[in-house]
Amino acid sequence: MKTMKMIGTLVVVSLMFMVACDKDTDPADRDLFVGTYEGTITFNGGGETIIDDDGKVTVTKVGSSYSFIFGSGIPDITGVRFEEGDDNVYVSIGDGLTGIRITASSLDIGVTNDEGTWTADCSR
Repeated sequence: MKTMKMIGTLVVVSLMFMVACDKDTDPADRDLFVGTYEGTITFNGGGETIIDDDGKVTVTKVGSSYSFIFGSGIPDITGVRFEEGDDNVYVSIGDGLTGIRITASSLDIGVTNDEGTWTADCSR
């Protein structure tokens, strides 16, 4: 009985390892970008300018779209979709939301739309 339990555990662990190492898994599907990035963030819009050299941007994902939750009183950017560029760099697509480049370790934002202008030079 003890041997069967041990074999069963080994099979489960082996299957988990094989699934985790699947080369066909798109990095964006594994939520690599979700988390907090830190660095310089700015916003200019509505008659105000906010600059934070020690700012934070938290990236969340619901379905296939991302949200960028800023600290420091900067308005959030929501509903962002991405397409894969070179070397696992993803770039934002869509009206008024272009100008975001993200990897597992860096976030660069240069978005301008009717609401204002956001910039970020962050890493984690």
